[in-house]
Amino acid sequence: MRLTIDRQFRILLIGLAVTCLLGFSFKQHCMPGGWTDSEQYITGCYSDAVPFWTAREVDKGRIPYLQTPIEYPVLTGAAIWIEGTATHLLFGARANDAKFLGVVTAVNIALAFLVLWMLWRAGVDRKRLWWWAAAPPLVLYVGHNWDMIAVTLAVAALLQAREDRLVRAAAAAGLGVAAKLFPVVILPLIGLSALFERGKDWVQRLRRAALVTLAAIAAWAAVNLPIALLAPRNWSEFYLFSQSRSGTAAGTWDVLGNLGWLPLSIEDKNLCATLAFAIGAVAIVAIGWRRHRDRLWLLATPVLAWFMLTNKVYSPQFDLWLWPLLVMTAPRLLPVALFALAGIAAYFAEFWYFAGMDGVWPAASTIDIAWAAAARGAVMLWIIVDCLRREPPEWVGRWPVRE
Repeated sequence: MRLTIDRQFRILLIGLAVTCLLGFSFKQHCMPGGWTDSEQYITGCYSDAVPFWTAREVDKGRIPYLQTPIEYPVLTGAAIWIEGTATHLLFGARANDAKFLGVVTAVNIALAFLVLWMLWRAGVDRKRLWWWAAAPPLVLYVGHNWDMIAVTLAVAALLQAREDRLVRAAAAAGLGVAAKLFPVVILPLIGLSALFERGKDWVQRLRRAALVTLAAIAAWAAVNLPIALLAPRNWSEFYLFSQSRSGTAAGTWDVLGNLGWLPLSIEDKNLCATLAFAIGAVAIVAIGWRRHRDRLWLLATPVLAWFMLTNKVYSPQFDLWLWPLLVMTAPRLLPVALFALAGIAAYFAEFWYFAGMDGVWPAASTIDIAWAAAARGAVMLWIIVDCLRREPPEWVGRWPVRE
């Protein structure tokens, strides 16, 4: 039996390798000669790594925060510097944006394989493992930017929570927040799991909840505190930028505004996003409590989906945040497939919009983006309801994990 499992896993590894190779080619195909005639928008080969090479002075070896500002949390900034340094060491005088993109993509591919290994070890069904190994979002985003770091830490946090290792789960989620904000939605669920654990008195519960809280804070602070003390202005850039940016055309509030239904100022978007997420997240946990009280980590999927829907910003790669959680916890895979299709439509609508701004074809409008984003949003609402009303997939209750 073990040989069969190993053989199946090797096939999954090959499948993931093919997917990642497609993702690598998707971003690299327009790099020879540099981006010309808006091909990065027309073909969708745009990657944040390319402009960062010069705009954030990666080409000069500058240290993020200490020598150059950067609009990412500290753990991601550290990864950018390490990958930039590796590019210079590997390629010397031939180091350029294309080589940097290759290094960034290689690291993300390694993280994609780590996620597959974690899911396999946790006992996720083989069919669901294929939904990761052949994931459309990996083709689109494995070379797009650095969000795979936080995605990997979020998956690790949820799998640790599944095994009732809540302190480790909180530490992983805390590190995830140090890379990207979205894993913060996992932390209250881990805290509630400790606070309302069955079979323990309130003193034991409070002690464990305190340890969970300290683990999350310590993990986040270990990464952030040195930079916050040494370069407070540049350290705060991510938070100031997040507060002041107007939003994106695929964000719910811009979708409503572009359709003429609810035009809002930046301040109003910030307020509406905060209130809508808080009210919705509390409702999701309250509704899901009865079914999932002993496995609250499952509610990370609907809470994250709601966070993405209520946020004023919905960048294309946000789909990658939710995808592994859907692979793990979605009761049905049909809406997951529709989520992927709608995400692809929204991806090209956004980049063809930028192409249109450059006066080239194909071109899309904000209305095109709005309808694609609305379709994706409808599927995400379906997924939220599914996660609350239906039982999770069988693997969730299967024990023990694979050794």
